Amino acid sequence: MVEEITIAFDNRELLSGICGVNDGNLRIIEGSLGGFITARGNEIHFEGRDETGVKRFRTMMDNLIAVVKEGEDPSPDYIRALAEEQAFKQDTMIQIPHGFRRVYPRSNNQAQYIQAMRENEICFCVGPAGTGKTYLAIANALAAVLSKKIRKLVLTRPVVEAGENLGFLPGDLAQKIDPYLKPLYDAMESLVPYDVIHRLEETRAIEIAPLAYMRGRSLNDCMVILDEAQNTTKEQMKMFLTRIGTGARAIITGDSTQIDLPKKNESGLLHALEILRGIEGLHFSFLHTTDVARNPLIKKIIQAYDENKT
Repeated sequence: MVEEITIAFDNRELLSGICGVNDGNLRIIEGSLGGFITARGNEIHFEGRDETGVKRFRTMMDNLIAVVKEGEDPSPDYIRALAEEQAFKQDTMIQIPHGFRRVYPRSNNQAQYIQAMRENEICFCVGPAGTGKTYLAIANALAAVLSKKIRKLVLTRPVVEAGENLGFLPGDLAQKIDPYLKPLYDAMESLVPYDVIHRLEETRAIEIAPLAYMRGRSLNDCMVILDEAQNTTKEQMKMFLTRIGTGARAIITGDSTQIDLPKKNESGLLHALEILRGIEGLHFSFLHTTDVARNPLIKKIIQAYDENKT
């Protein structure tokens, strides 16, 4: 089914900068997307093979509009690199089966992170809040569980207070632990309906538990996500990594700027970054402020704190 989109411009110089000499930029984009592009008057019209091609075209146009408005003259090499990057992001799209969400990386670093999760048995991802560390890991894991590529998804995180004391929270141990695990449920519920999550928990295809509950276990044929890994101790990180059994994959996410341990240098995540580099089958991904996808305002907040460290 042919999909179409037309973009109108009210600035001839902007249109000319995007099209390039003799519409050379458009021809490169046309070749990369496999559709047909025509420029008439103040409009650029694209006919693509499917909705995905139209979305990629729209994204490339938005990028070029921003570049030309800043006074840059995008070269053919820049256009080719942009096309390759868009193709890479498309290849790393996460499709959650049964008609649920499609998740696209918002940056090249996120695309590389998704690729790393697919290619490595153990993948670390380190970055500030809002960069998609946990969200992309859970999306990738849910896609694998619902397509039955893995038997089970295990989600865990350390229970470490950040300015509050567990002992003063009301309820029994399970009720006290629940607020610490709620962010994991939030991420899942943004991807699939709650009744799906509930059904998967009932059949034990999803398990969510504090890190302390991992001791003594052997996790086979499953995907394990350790969230908030910056708040693990060195001993806890070693314990977790040695739980990974046959046919299992592990994703460890954390923010090195939000360590809530009494002694920051005791962080198991920081220790792992020092001693585990270069081990085959293990990969480290790093996301940055530029990869923040949660809210544009969050990016500014993170930058303000980074610039005013004491």
